Amino acid sequence: CKGRVYPSHFIMTCDRIIAINENYAVGGKRLNYIEYGKKNSNVIILLHGGGLSWWNYREVAEKLQSDYHIILPILDGHAESDRDFTTIEDNANEIIEFIDDQFGGSVLLMGGLSLGGQILVEILSRRKDICKYAIVESALVIPSKLTYSMIKPAFGSCYGLIRHKWFSKLQFKSLRIKPDLFEDYYRDTCGISKSNMIAFLQENSLYSLKESIGDCRAEVHIFVGEKENHAMRKSATIIHKKLQDSFLQVLPNMYHGEFSINHVADYVNNVLEIVEQR
Repeated sequence: CKGRVYPSHFIMTCDRIIAINENYAVGGKRLNYIEYGKKNSNVIILLHGGGLSWWNYREVAEKLQSDYHIILPILDGHAESDRDFTTIEDNANEIIEFIDDQFGGSVLLMGGLSLGGQILVEILSRRKDICKYAIVESALVIPSKLTYSMIKPAFGSCYGLIRHKWFSKLQFKSLRIKPDLFEDYYRDTCGISKSNMIAFLQENSLYSLKESIGDCRAEVHIFVGEKENHAMRKSATIIHKKLQDSFLQVLPNMYHGEFSINHVADYVNNVLEIVEQR
């Protein structure tokens, strides 16, 4: 595999074996991540969406690894993570500590999708100069108490169905993710405990933007799909208005998460245009 890391254990992904790096510890527990292009000095960290995993950005990493060092952390509470999910704020602090320890407190670019986008926004709120560039994709910052109240009873009744492939395929289809990622999705969804799934979904539904985001010095690019729901589109506008020098792009005909997962070439081109100022 070209995305080589220093292994502690391995997982199968389609026709390859990928090693998970467990060598970094925060608070006595390991932060697991995949890395590509380790020989390169310019670091890019990408935070996957809730219920997904590092493979959310696998193709992106493969296309960038010849020139950039790509880190794909596995978020708390997800398959192959050694931590239960607590809060978005806790996850943000863990990533900040990792960057401080491994990369001297800053990296070239950070990106995040959905839950990963919320964690990224929280990181930018806490550390204004942690990266030079940031890509925030479909990050919800409008809390919904109604959604929060529905999550626990909904998953209490249907969580047991997740291990049935027919049910998982229905869920997967609703996400509009390209079909060749289903086995990754099914494997890792089965690896998420009921309590962790409820925890990160509830956190996702209640997250709100901190006022300190306005102090962020990074050049922030905000992306949202034209066909995403109203709250997601409005969230993108709120983030944009809080960041005076940010850039907002509404992606024509795209649903939630499609940009980085289904339109890899376009996503990579945007990354290169941003970091190379093309």
